[in-house]
Amino acid sequence: MRTVCTKILHCLLATCLLYLPPALALQLPENHPVPGGIAVIALKDHKDIAKATYNHKPVMLVTDSQGAPTALVGLPLATKPGEHRLVIQGKDGRTQNIAFRVTERDYEKQYITLKNKRMVNPEKRDMARIGREQQRIRKALASWSPQTPETLQLALPVRGPVSSTFGLRRFFNKQPRKPHSGLDLAAPEGTPVKAPASGRIVDTGAFFFNGNTVFIEHGQGLVTMYCHLSRIDVKPGQQVQRGDIIGTVGKTGRVTGAHLHWSVSLNDARIDPAYLLGEPLPVQADH
Repeated sequence: MRTVCTKILHCLLATCLLYLPPALALQLPENHPVPGGIAVIALKDHKDIAKATYNHKPVMLVTDSQGAPTALVGLPLATKPGEHRLVIQGKDGRTQNIAFRVTERDYEKQYITLKNKRMVNPEKRDMARIGREQQRIRKALASWSPQTPETLQLALPVRGPVSSTFGLRRFFNKQPRKPHSGLDLAAPEGTPVKAPASGRIVDTGAFFFNGNTVFIEHGQGLVTMYCHLSRIDVKPGQQVQRGDIIGTVGKTGRVTGAHLHWSVSLNDARIDPAYLLGEPLPVQADH
């Protein structure tokens, strides 16, 4: 009798499995194919994809709500509008180009006055250090691991108004510099900074421009960076969960006051954190 019941139970379980919905997929971001944005490219007509690349760098592959493959392509701020190509490779080794278009996005200008002139025009003695740090920062931001992120809906690492938006074309003491590749959140010095999602600490350090900095890799090339910290509470190799404290807000490095500079990198391209934010962007602070 027990054997018969077990067989019936197994049959019922197998039947139920046939009617289960597809595995829960990540909530995908909206398609924003602009410089500093994300191109969300559906690949439902392409099966057995082994990998995808853009500009010779690996791209995140996830599934949509129907279980179809989707590529999430981070677009650098320097990306020119027009036609671009995603390269996909099948498990049989064959490659195919998938065309997509990038449209324009205008970013505002920002003028900042710094009293410390070395932070605008570093001295010769600073350049060797800056060069070493840039290599280290580039390596951290290009980190890649095969696991899929637990979420693509990031939490704010700190509560506070936006003091500088992403993509601003910056001028330090009237001298043009690279666009602002992150989001600045104003908060008092010592405010805890929390991980916006689970991940692995790939590096930490005290840098000339960035000050005390933490890098978290969340999976498939999604990396977040936290700069100007007053204190670092994590170590390289450490696993963190969403909400864990990784440090505190400070004013180290090139700053005019205490705040958190938060950068989000996808396939080694700095993108607007707002595109992966799972909540409304805080209001912008008055200047």
